[in-house]
Amino acid sequence: MQEAQLTSSASPETISKMRSWLKKKLSTELSLGAPASSIEITTRQLLETALAQSKFTLTDEARDSLIEEVAATYAGFARIQPMLMNPEITEIMINAPDQVFVERGGKLELTDVTFPDNRAIMGLIESIILPLGRRVDANSPTVDARLPDGSRVNAVIPPAAIDGPILTIRKFAKEKLQFEDLIRLESLTADTAEFLTACVASRLNILVSGGTGSGKTTLLNILSGAIPEGERIVTIEDAAELDLQQTHRIRLETKPPDVDGAGEISIRHLVRNSLRMRPDRIIVGEVRGGEALDMLQAMNTGHDGSLTTVHANSPRDAVSRLETLVLLSGFDLPLKVVREQIASALDLIIQTARLSDGSRKVTSVTEVIGMEGETIVLNEIFKHDTQGRNGTENGRAGLKATGIRPMFEHRLKAAGFHFPPKLFGADMSTLNSPRKRR
Repeated sequence: MQEAQLTSSASPETISKMRSWLKKKLSTELSLGAPASSIEITTRQLLETALAQSKFTLTDEARDSLIEEVAATYAGFARIQPMLMNPEITEIMINAPDQVFVERGGKLELTDVTFPDNRAIMGLIESIILPLGRRVDANSPTVDARLPDGSRVNAVIPPAAIDGPILTIRKFAKEKLQFEDLIRLESLTADTAEFLTACVASRLNILVSGGTGSGKTTLLNILSGAIPEGERIVTIEDAAELDLQQTHRIRLETKPPDVDGAGEISIRHLVRNSLRMRPDRIIVGEVRGGEALDMLQAMNTGHDGSLTTVHANSPRDAVSRLETLVLLSGFDLPLKVVREQIASALDLIIQTARLSDGSRKVTSVTEVIGMEGETIVLNEIFKHDTQGRNGTENGRAGLKATGIRPMFEHRLKAAGFHFPPKLFGADMSTLNSPRKRR
């Protein structure tokens, strides 16, 4: 029903404001997934209260229409709630009213869930982002948010989305994964897990690299669990996903600009601010812009043991991407200086990948040695065996030692960790390799 038919004394502009107010108010009064009856009753009560306190009136037909529209908007969450509750489903993708896909076991499936129209999808998006103080409209058609359980939400609406609003929800695991779970899932080996735990506890600077959906954030969360109690940890993310168990942790989250384009709080701003918060470690959910330079400088100025992730398909690509991101920081730095910053800051690059069978694996553990001329030197310590135990490309063999002992081993020993040569498949002669300068 058009707005012109909805009013008795209220103008279309007033109706629009009332509709927005109801949606925002409803998002604070009810929890997501509330039954349709509760939504309708609460919506009617809110509308009656608002009208009683204003000079505007609506016909009975207009009231019922507005209540039905707003309630239907918020009730859209009920359509996807069963999928959110299903532990086998890891991702929900709403591409169109009749195209709702899920990821199950690493594979995409088309579901029988449908929405009446694009307005219903848009209503679902609004019901998720409004309680978080986020906004999405034609001037700002993309938004990142999270559900109360920590699941990550991304929405794109027209004009950026040509065929209608698109919603993607990456579910947050109900139970926090540990290294033992990755070993059981054959994502890595027990030896590698023990080694990575020692690297985190020994305050090595670690970069987790991988493609979209390869498990970077999950691994980052698990790695953070090896940070000893008593350290002050600052986490910085676009949409808070990390769930650290340490007592002394501080969580920072970015903020998008308001309707006037002001008030934005970027990751770069938070990284810079975190340096004034006396952190022992800084964990950045993902570097994707000029904050890469600030992160590297933090690693080089006493914040050893910091962790972050980056989108890249290999350790070498990760280094190249960091170079590009630093050059985007706005400083006209020579490439050699950028590479020296990276080589000095990073100690370890952990590569993750999502294989063709849908499984997520750690495919490489690579040490950053230093500079040789104008090239950053990398040494692969563990490498994924693509042939598997049965000679097939199923990725089940996990990581294999390359025979190279890490040059930062003296730092592991100083922290109380001692590994036998056989862990790395190396002979004792490699112990005499030159040490990395810090």
